[in-house]
Amino acid sequence: MREGPLTWRPLTREDAQASADLLNAMETVDGIGENYTAEDTLQELIDPYTDLARASLAAFDGDVLVGFMKIRFKPSAEEVHRVFLDGGVHPGYRRRGVGTALVEAGVAAAKVVHARQHPTLRLAVDVHKAERIAGVPELVRSQGFVPVRYFQRLERALGDALPAVVIPDGLALEPWSPENAADFLATRNAAYRDHWGSAPVTLDSWQNKITNHTFRPEVGFLLRAGTDGAAAGVLVALTWEADAALTGIRDAHFMIVGTRPDHRNRGVASALVAHALRGAAEAGYDRARVNVDSPRPSGRSGLFERAGFVAARSYVRWAFEV
Repeated sequence: MREGPLTWRPLTREDAQASADLLNAMETVDGIGENYTAEDTLQELIDPYTDLARASLAAFDGDVLVGFMKIRFKPSAEEVHRVFLDGGVHPGYRRRGVGTALVEAGVAAAKVVHARQHPTLRLAVDVHKAERIAGVPELVRSQGFVPVRYFQRLERALGDALPAVVIPDGLALEPWSPENAADFLATRNAAYRDHWGSAPVTLDSWQNKITNHTFRPEVGFLLRAGTDGAAAGVLVALTWEADAALTGIRDAHFMIVGTRPDHRNRGVASALVAHALRGAAEAGYDRARVNVDSPRPSGRSGLFERAGFVAARSYVRWAFEV
């Protein structure tokens, strides 16, 4: 670590390796279970809804990236446009004002992007961070952010005594294939339409965030009605090879688990989760993970608890509303 001034500029897609190096350095101290390759970070830098030129900022010490922020906006919104402010600071450069500068720049950039995308709506800037990262609550509170949602990462080892798969009457399981790929996206959007903070996912965003190099089609399933052929629910899993390389544990992260409103309370999600657990175990995964959210810190998920998942890590969604 040098004592001289830092260099500041927007991020570019050429910063993929530097971004991975920074995030992995942060992980050595924060211990939130997230490891990255340059391929992972490049996927975020080429996100079609991240405007790097107008809404990102990186701090460099020589050639070393020591802090960054970037804004992700939504292509569609109703009433409130929730943008996501992501960022972090190298452990060796914390408590030097870098984080404060990045958050302030992030809020300003969010206003610029919001004015271009959804100027007639209200703006909310969201920050999502693990509870265990020291200094984050003090930093975001000092900038006017308040907690609005609470998340739990749940985990389950894929050993013996996996739950039985009970398929609701009139429905049939269907694995992912190129022929039904469009149904996965459509079912996700229908299932998440009334979820907190959710917005319809566009095809280009789906391809960037879901069906990229982390996508695991062998752990992707629909439940489809036999009468009209409409999908009732969907489950999609991803995995990050950098995590497996470091820990020796292959995780199947259930990124999307959703049921269409007209099929809820029939056991659709339970059937999908039970089937995916068995599918992941047969495919050689060691553990399943899923994130669930709640309006309260003590929120629980009966569905995943019944399937044997236990809480592993807590997160807070902070928001600054303009």
